[in-house]
Amino acid sequence: MAQVTLRINGYSYILGCPDGQEAHLLAMAAEVDQRIEAVKASAGQSGEARMLVMAALTLADDLYEQKQAGGGGGKPDPRLGRRLGRLAKRAEDIAAGLETP
Repeated sequence: MAQVTLRINGYSYILGCPDGQEAHLLAMAAEVDQRIEAVKASAGQSGEARMLVMAALTLADDLYEQKQAGGGGGKPDPRLGRRLGRLAKRAEDIAAGLETP
């Protein structure tokens, strides 16, 4: 098991991954960091948890759009959009709770 030090939003995280997957993990961390920078550029600096949630939601949105575009291998389930909306709201509520002293 390899260990990789990732830098996301100025913080270092040490994570383990299977040997040979280090570059993949670094690339994923770079994508998350880019998403956080985009969140900061559009919404301004916010709490760490909120920015991570927003970055995760933008990644989830991209995945959802890919599946809708035919990458999912079948007819899209309309319940998925509603579920994603509820999850986004829940994530926002959790992030807001973490920012409240």
